[in-house]
Amino acid sequence: MQFGVFTVGDVTPDPTTGRTPSEAERIQAMVRIAQKAEEVGLEVFATGEHHNPPFVPSSPTTLLGHIAALTERLVVSTSTTLITTNDPVKIAEDYAMLQHLAGGRVDLMMGRGNSGPVYPWFGQDIRNGIELAIENYALLRRLWDEDVVDWEGRFRTPLHGFTSTPRPLDDVAPFVWHGSIRSPEIAEQAAYYGDGFFHNHIFWPASHTQQMVEFYRRRFEHYGHGSADQAIVGLGGQVFMRKRSQDAIDEFRPYFDHAPVYGGGPSLEDFSTQTPLTVGSPAEVIDRTLGFREYVGDYQRQLFLIDYAGLPLKTVLEQLDLLGEEVVPVLRREFAALRPAHVPDAPTHESLVAAKAVAAGGVELASA
Repeated sequence: MQFGVFTVGDVTPDPTTGRTPSEAERIQAMVRIAQKAEEVGLEVFATGEHHNPPFVPSSPTTLLGHIAALTERLVVSTSTTLITTNDPVKIAEDYAMLQHLAGGRVDLMMGRGNSGPVYPWFGQDIRNGIELAIENYALLRRLWDEDVVDWEGRFRTPLHGFTSTPRPLDDVAPFVWHGSIRSPEIAEQAAYYGDGFFHNHIFWPASHTQQMVEFYRRRFEHYGHGSADQAIVGLGGQVFMRKRSQDAIDEFRPYFDHAPVYGGGPSLEDFSTQTPLTVGSPAEVIDRTLGFREYVGDYQRQLFLIDYAGLPLKTVLEQLDLLGEEVVPVLRREFAALRPAHVPDAPTHESLVAAKAVAAGGVELASA
């Protein structure tokens, strides 16, 4: 199982000091968070993609390429690649290039995004969001899987004899997760291709996450990729920790109360009860996270949001120390002990290359 962190890259005032970091400070902070994630033994750093203030990660490949150059083992990922407003040709080329530079340590999470104004900025209509996601991803898969593509669709100009360059590293495309909070069509898309399904698991109750994941698992099995419990599932989650639970609650409360999304809504206590947000001791985070398995089954990737709502970098790095030293080692051990042998690990570039070699060997034997 892979553990890591994901960021939305918000530039938010610290409500305890009133200070707002500059964009440069926030970008450098994300780089430091990724480095620290590797230092404490996590496997994944993921960034969102946004094109509007107060967010800064408008160019994920630039950020992730820089981080890949500064790390050795860390998988660099997106926590949203906007499949609706990005050209699939540019996605194919940009992420294949990143894949080469990172030595295969890269994957993507496709999503529609949740900022409506982005669509007209890139010449699209939000009312076509689902159709754009389906058509654009179908083209992206062909661009990665086929050396020469002839294609015609609804939302972009046709392609005739087109070859996307560079070709994917080792002729194996980056692994793709499809992220969705509420759209069963996206879960269906993930299942159809045998890709991963990721639920951000932050703002919704457990019952909603369970419903989405169960639907994806059923459709994954329907399309013949394996049994439902072998489907590739990832979850998000938000935590804030201190050694003493009450210290965590007291310190995090002003950040929660002024957060851009949930600030001014339910109380911290109500939100923690109604959603997977966990504010407390490392032991409480461990118990809560292990409980996710009860309603989504065995899953492959757990990412935590720890740098949101104006938290200073020093505090975020302290959170990473607690994750690496006290939380993740226990989660790794407990999840591994519970997982049946037939449930796969999270896909990596190495595992995908090996699987392709096995499949090619089977084809050669069948044709002999």
